[in-house]
Amino acid sequence: MTDGPRQRGSAAPAPGGDSSSDTGKDTSGSGVALKKEIGLVSACGIIVGNIIGSGIFVSPKGVLENASSVGLALIVWIVTGIITAIGALCYAELGVTIPKSGGDYSYVKDIFGGLAGFLRLWIAVLVIYPTNQAVIALTFSNYVLQPLFPTCFPPENGLRLLAAVCLLLLTWVNCSSVRWATRVQDIFTAGKLLALALIIIMGIVQICKGEYYWLEPSNAFESFQEYDVGLIALAFLQGSFAYGGWNFLNYVTEELVDPYRNLPRAIFISIPLVTFVYVFANIAYVTAMSPQELLASNAVAVTFGEKLLGVMSWIMPISVALSTFGGVNGSLFTSSRLFFAGAREGHLPSLLAMIHVKRCTPIPALLFTCLSTLLMLCTSDMYTLINYVGFINYLFYGVTVAGQIVLRIKQPDIHRPIKISLVWPVIYLLFWAFLLIFSLYSEPVVCGIGLAIMLTGVPVYFLGVYWDNKPQCFNTFVDKMTYVGQKFCVVVYPAEDTSGDAGEEEEREDGKPEECGALKSGEC
Repeated sequence: MTDGPRQRGSAAPAPGGDSSSDTGKDTSGSGVALKKEIGLVSACGIIVGNIIGSGIFVSPKGVLENASSVGLALIVWIVTGIITAIGALCYAELGVTIPKSGGDYSYVKDIFGGLAGFLRLWIAVLVIYPTNQAVIALTFSNYVLQPLFPTCFPPENGLRLLAAVCLLLLTWVNCSSVRWATRVQDIFTAGKLLALALIIIMGIVQICKGEYYWLEPSNAFESFQEYDVGLIALAFLQGSFAYGGWNFLNYVTEELVDPYRNLPRAIFISIPLVTFVYVFANIAYVTAMSPQELLASNAVAVTFGEKLLGVMSWIMPISVALSTFGGVNGSLFTSSRLFFAGAREGHLPSLLAMIHVKRCTPIPALLFTCLSTLLMLCTSDMYTLINYVGFINYLFYGVTVAGQIVLRIKQPDIHRPIKISLVWPVIYLLFWAFLLIFSLYSEPVVCGIGLAIMLTGVPVYFLGVYWDNKPQCFNTFVDKMTYVGQKFCVVVYPAEDTSGDAGEEEEREDGKPEECGALKSGEC
């Protein structure tokens, strides 16, 4: 880690060399910067693809189980969708006011300071992204291998090996080209939406046949267990988690084409679309299954397919596999940009802030993301870790939205291409505070451990970031490792975007384009 962001547009100093060396290949002149290649369709694909994972296909029963009736469960899905849309609206304002990649990490850092931002980054690096990606990859491998083992569970080692292959393949795609990665995301998001459209259409057919017993008001609110305020709050919490990923587009703001228009547009299109899909998919499920059958199923969409699709029931497990494959791709794409942004601000090793000289992809950040996820595949405690830090992840959503109000007070005259009423962040924060207090009350130990994991980042911040006068031997070692990594990955720091257009040629004090000073001529 460094004590501050290194000057971009230049390479790391070679051991014993000068970062201002005039030897090297002119890379910035050829546009070595993150490319603005994410249009509106791909932006929607990132949001929808990251929100809709395997959950709606496999186990949408968490909400129903705690809501205690079909009618209340549907209300929970609608309300949590509306709250998510309000949160996304707040993030839209922040995203165009602070147009940096990195999402809530960048906003929290700029508004509340380096330590707060670092803690958000720390918990993401340490647990959130590696565990989430590992779980999604394992779900993918489980649905691919299950047909080969119809009478038993697939072998654990086989699941982990296929999950690792999935991660390595998608890391290669993301390292090769931003366009390839977004095309993969678009295709697999379209695939999962088509599968969900099939479920919804089958539900409409069922309703037309008169199969809507559990949708009639007198039956919809017939509870299968006693209504309980605590359980209803838990249902809202489960619903909120199901919409997780709605903020991921903010991680790649700098790669959006016309972010001032496309960021809010993508949010306004995607969140209502996901809410519609979630609500109507759940309506479709209860036209073919009773609440008891739905709760007993370990793979709701598969059970639904077996009941209604007959010989075509194989479509559902394939849909889950495709959905999770796209989910891994989207998570790799966005998390690598978060780590890239953190390194650029001096909160992670500077190598992670470099991009490939030709492909313009953050290869070191992608490799770091992949490696941390592969390591998480080797542990059996990943599900426990997810439970511990889910609370922290949700905590920072509220902190970020609160930062919107703080920024209005601290910098009322800053340019805001989008400026929403403060009523919306207040509504979001009231809902957020309710769920947060309930979480602390119902699971104090789990929340406490999550907070403890986050706070382990405090000494790391002061030693790795805040401490300026590190020993010379340490700085030399870090520079050498950065230099080796830079040569291995063929990467440089992206040029400073002074005009607002990615790839703008950066000028040095002598008027010449910034060059790849750390690498010898021809080695870029």
